Amino acid sequence: MQITRQADYAIRAVRYLAKQGTSQRVATSTVAREMKIPASFLAKIISQLSIAGLLHTSRGARGGVSLAREPKEISILDVVEAIDGPILLNECVGTSKPCTFEEECLVHPIWVEVQKSLVNRLRATRFDVLYS
Repeated sequence: MQITRQADYAIRAVRYLAKQGTSQRVATSTVAREMKIPASFLAKIISQLSIAGLLHTSRGARGGVSLAREPKEISILDVVEAIDGPILLNECVGTSKPCTFEEECLVHPIWVEVQKSLVNRLRATRFDVLYS
């Protein structure tokens, strides 16, 4: 499993906005420049994060982007799932059915445990601690 480039960029963008505070609007071009994210790619990311309720966007001369919630209320998991969807280490983790290759899959419980640990860690990591 690998976090997509898009999710990585999204995490960087949210981290940058968390440093600015929820009341501060920042131009998308500034976020792109400061976080070294291609502007066209960032536009799509911001749209997805906005749809997920993580960002506010506004157009115009005083427009920009800002966090929709306090940094302590946004986890890395929120951002990753807004971009990539639910995390699944293996397709069998999303079901209670045994592996189709064996009568009884002995690895399934390991995948479930590892995924649970990963999801819990990402859920516990909030953006208020990522910018300090």
